[in-house]
Amino acid sequence: MSIAGRIALVTGGSRGIGAETARLLAAEGATVFVNYREKRRRADRVVGEIAHAGGTAVAVRADLTDPAEVAAMIEQIRDRAGRLDLVVLNASGGLERDRAAGYALRLNRDAQVSLVEAALPLLPPSGRIVFVTSHEAHFHESRLGYDVYEPVAASKRAGEDALRERIPALAAREISLVVVSGDMIEGTITPTLLERANPGAIEARRAEAGALPTIAEFASEVVAAASAAVPSGYTVYVGGADYLAGVTGVSSAAGGADRQR
Repeated sequence: MSIAGRIALVTGGSRGIGAETARLLAAEGATVFVNYREKRRRADRVVGEIAHAGGTAVAVRADLTDPAEVAAMIEQIRDRAGRLDLVVLNASGGLERDRAAGYALRLNRDAQVSLVEAALPLLPPSGRIVFVTSHEAHFHESRLGYDVYEPVAASKRAGEDALRERIPALAAREISLVVVSGDMIEGTITPTLLERANPGAIEARRAEAGALPTIAEFASEVVAAASAAVPSGYTVYVGGADYLAGVTGVSSAAGGADRQR
């Protein structure tokens, strides 16, 4: 599946992995809707960078935990493009201090599922959903992680499970789901917040795992997953070879990623 000419939505697209994913998709010829919650200026900057490079992008605001705002965003995409070929579920949270109890689960599970359901009428056969997660979440049940990250890890794993439960229904519409799971990513907000709660966490992980994936490296794997000829439910692992010990069906891939059916 070629990226060129496709219509894509990237949630949490105003910074970090989401922003770089949006840039890379646009560079390959996709029209990209860059979702943001609050930081309009930041989203506009990403859109401007894409336009300057010759691509096409539109900033679309929605708090993904608010069904009315999600519906309005989907309607805006319908009016502008008529369809959606690709949904990259990148937005996540739960470490914020100003959020109420249960917010991580509402965002990382409930909102992911609700957004997929809202987007389904715009997704044609051959449409794809890419769920972005972390090894801490993906391997949540089999490996202990950071206590401060526990609500995020548990809720993102719950989100992944809820989406996987929908694979048969998606397959009936010829829509596929691919999961991209990464080790701690250099330069993202999550390691920064973990470092505040656990000083030395980043350096300790580097010592344990070796070089950590960068935002550019991880985003390139997300974009590759958006068009790869793989079955629904396929998982792409980026970095963190120690997590993969004992995982069956894993083979080495370019760019430091590991892929598993």
